[in-house]
Amino acid sequence: MPGGGHCPDCGSTELVEDSHYSQSQLVCSDCGCVVTEGVLTTTFSDEGNLREVTYSRSTGENDQVSRSQQRGLRRVRDLCRVLQLPSTFEDTAVAYYQQAYRHSGIRAARLQKKEVLVGCCVLITCRQHNWPLTMGTVCALLYADLDVFSGTYMQIVKLLGLDVPSLCLADLVKTYCSSFRLFQASPSVPAKYVEDKEKMLSRTLQLVELADETWLVTGRHPLPVITAATFLAWQSLQPSHRLTCSLARFCKLANVDLPYPASSRLQELLSVLLRMAERLAWLQVLKLDKRSVVKHIGDLLQHRHTLVRKAFRDGTAEMEAGEKELRGRCQGPEQGKEEVASSSLDLPEGKRPASPTPLLPPCMLKPPKRICPPPPVSTVTGDENISDSEIEQYLRTPQEIKDFEKAQAARQAARSVSNPP
Repeated sequence: MPGGGHCPDCGSTELVEDSHYSQSQLVCSDCGCVVTEGVLTTTFSDEGNLREVTYSRSTGENDQVSRSQQRGLRRVRDLCRVLQLPSTFEDTAVAYYQQAYRHSGIRAARLQKKEVLVGCCVLITCRQHNWPLTMGTVCALLYADLDVFSGTYMQIVKLLGLDVPSLCLADLVKTYCSSFRLFQASPSVPAKYVEDKEKMLSRTLQLVELADETWLVTGRHPLPVITAATFLAWQSLQPSHRLTCSLARFCKLANVDLPYPASSRLQELLSVLLRMAERLAWLQVLKLDKRSVVKHIGDLLQHRHTLVRKAFRDGTAEMEAGEKELRGRCQGPEQGKEEVASSSLDLPEGKRPASPTPLLPPCMLKPPKRICPPPPVSTVTGDENISDSEIEQYLRTPQEIKDFEKAQAARQAARSVSNPP
């Protein structure tokens, strides 16, 4: 029969009494929420003192779960609902959290690490189901430090022995770029800066693939590379209005954070595009720089595979052809490669043999400078004391051993004379 009050979950007034194991409960007929719980007495002391015990307390179902673990499980479920993940994802993330919490190192960890553990279990679940979710997104939702999160993530993967596939780069580009606030006009985004979402995603994907082919993504965090590629794609679609916009202002307009290495990744991408532009016939007559090459990104991406092969993989053949040409100009056959190399420096700059940059990772092209500590300075004067055990190590012949024994006997006799008993 209907009762008074409102349901705390759905706000319905359709509350009815329901008997559960002879215990009366007030239940919402619309959503099934238990509004008030029945009471019972379980021990003699409770009955004697007329104290009521709720049903959930009497079952002891939460005796094995600590309050900290209960709070963590609730946060795992809340995070899955905020991200609008399927229900199967939520069950898997909860199971991983319970498995991780069984380890003593996790139970005894600090509160900050336990808070991060919630996001790690959700991120692992998403990666295993190929759901595009970044570590930065989870850190932003949990207000967690990225270094602490990444360290805990690797620890949980190793601790539970999980197989976590890497995130697909194309899915990451689509997810990350979809959050940019550049696809519809607003008071903070002028009309000349608004861009079509599909065009921008298509060109960004091509630039990210180019960065991947030229070693700019390997071993690095992908978000700075994607940010730089998105900025170049956005500029190249309307260069007349957008070349004056900086990367920092672009991120501010798009309402995204500017990753610290994104500026370096931008310069590396521009350098690759300039090398490719040198191999395109109708761009060789132009004096392009890192700013003007943005206008021709569409042409460069259209012939991307051929230009990359010519700019970075055909350097050996061109050097050999240049050396043969110079060797034919030399006066005699006795002049070798050293004279050929020195004579090439005397030619005009436009006639020198081309030497394209080899296709190597940036860490090999520009290795960091290693400062070696100076060797320790040891001053040997020759007056250092030498023990008898050290002298014995250098004795080789029987005569040397006899002479050493005589010297020791003479030294002992001199001591006994100078210090009589």
